[in-house]
Amino acid sequence: MAFIYQHRDWPDFKWDAFGLSSLLADVRNSQGRLLGRMDGLGLPLRAQATLTTLTADVTKSSAIEGEFLNQEQVRSSIARKLGLDVGGMISSSRDIDGIVEMMLDATQNFRQPLTSERLFAWQAALFPTGRSGMVRITVGSWRTAESGPMQVVSGAIGRERVHFEAPAAARIPQEMERFLLWLEQDQGLDPVLKAGIAHFWFVTIHPFEDGNGRIGRAIADLLLARSDGMAERFYSLSSQIETERKGYYEKLEACQRGGLDITVWLKWFLECFGRALKGAEGLLEQVLRKARLWERINQGPVNDRQRVVLNRLLDGFDGKLTSSKYSKLTKCSPDTALRDIQDLVGRGIMLQSSSGGRSTSYELVD
Repeated sequence: MAFIYQHRDWPDFKWDAFGLSSLLADVRNSQGRLLGRMDGLGLPLRAQATLTTLTADVTKSSAIEGEFLNQEQVRSSIARKLGLDVGGMISSSRDIDGIVEMMLDATQNFRQPLTSERLFAWQAALFPTGRSGMVRITVGSWRTAESGPMQVVSGAIGRERVHFEAPAAARIPQEMERFLLWLEQDQGLDPVLKAGIAHFWFVTIHPFEDGNGRIGRAIADLLLARSDGMAERFYSLSSQIETERKGYYEKLEACQRGGLDITVWLKWFLECFGRALKGAEGLLEQVLRKARLWERINQGPVNDRQRVVLNRLLDGFDGKLTSSKYSKLTKCSPDTALRDIQDLVGRGIMLQSSSGGRSTSYELVD
């Protein structure tokens, strides 16, 4: 079976516009309602929602590729680059800063045209050492013939299955020139639909030696930001894709190994985007809960150590909080940690578990 780019009319994609119209209208309606609700929150809460969303977007997009980032480092890196004053910021690695810079450029500078040089900068930011793991790769330019065929493969050595083989390296400059020209032209396409087409088209070309999936999702985020008309982010498409990773790869492969009709992929993309918008309702509740709790906390002062720990608990703390964990998080003595915790319990901000002794744990009062 031929790959899609081997067809004579490539890349003249086709899709069932009528069949997708109802689904597209539904997701655009949900998108508008969400943005309207967020618009009424006020700047501080919208900034917190954006920070939470971008943190999820960066961590989940990497998780799709099997790379698991430190969420606190990602959050701190984003907060610093956006100029947000949040408690408990920690230092972040060069790798994480590079990934964050790519995502922020895509979503904050969405009005700027996407060019080959900008894509080169994104890919270089993903691999600041010029290596993918232990392997040296071509960074800041299209892949070359020396890197060999670009294949998506699964299975044990000797029994590999080739799911997809990208166009030869010699075709990349022409393919990308055509793609970028299309992306910046106005074809009268709905921008959400255009985001789905652009992601599929880019990952099918697979122009880089590594990083294509994350860059392809960043391109989709750039176009979705254009559809929103704002740099603030209130939903994470990558988080939903990571949840539905099996379906994501299945639909990509099905269309990459078929004809030029990509209706199957676009239907899945729109449905996934719709579920991402519904998931953002949970983000809204999280932001509002955090704001209500801080409003109550700020009726009386808390020290810097307490502020760090409370933010960690509100952002999703792994496991139960104990006095020893508090001590490690804030680099204070066990006695100081216990006094801080007892103060928060006494003020009705935290609740002590029923178990006693060394297993005593604490949680936020809802």
